[in-house]
Amino acid sequence: MRNLALVDSVNGTGTGGAGAIRVMIAHGDNLARIGLHALLADEPGIAVAACAADGEEAVGLATEIHPDVLVVDIALPGIDGVEVTRRIVADPAASAVRVLILSELEQDEEVFASLRAGASGFLLQDTERTELVQGVRAVAAGGAALSPSVVRRLMLELASQPDPGLPAPEQLDELTAREREVMALVATGLSNDQIAEQLVVSPATAKTHVSRALMKLRARDRAQLVVLAYESGLVAPKQPVRGQSRVAAPTFAAA
Repeated sequence: MRNLALVDSVNGTGTGGAGAIRVMIAHGDNLARIGLHALLADEPGIAVAACAADGEEAVGLATEIHPDVLVVDIALPGIDGVEVTRRIVADPAASAVRVLILSELEQDEEVFASLRAGASGFLLQDTERTELVQGVRAVAAGGAALSPSVVRRLMLELASQPDPGLPAPEQLDELTAREREVMALVATGLSNDQIAEQLVVSPATAKTHVSRALMKLRARDRAQLVVLAYESGLVAPKQPVRGQSRVAAPTFAAA
């Protein structure tokens, strides 16, 4: 039987109402978990459905209650956040859950492992409140929440470490020229509206191109499109400007 003591008594609260984004929080630190709960539950359109204090509890609850978004600490006790993500994505009963991972540091290995496990977002623990909320909303909509510094610093490494679990570069041949162009713009963090503006097409057309690229490449979401765009060489990594180590605002893009 699941240890219900690991679930906070303040579950299932929020100001979202009907149709709200149902969020589950998994964090090993009690104060951090309570703080995240209070922060997200106070947001319109968001309801906190459950909280868990370790990895086993997170997997079990996610499979049972099917939240829209799981906000998970990468350093969860027991099963860490990456393995929690991997198990949830692989489970048909919970595969629709979108995962947003929080970490104290932007370590290359952690970011790679998170995205390849199926996470839709990776943000720092000290992310500003508004940015975290934006990230939750973007991930719930099928988008990605990635720090630009993550994209900028890690894509050279991604390009040199192709993951056999992702589509091979030659599979990009399945895409039309416009779909490849749209995929490259997704990799820069542009939303559908921004892509539409740049290509002088309607937002609906831009969304269609993104959806077709996702389907043809069997990618879970935009975060995987970003990884694939760099691993395949579709987008060339750029070196950061000297002295520039971090960009404050994360990149949010809806599906």
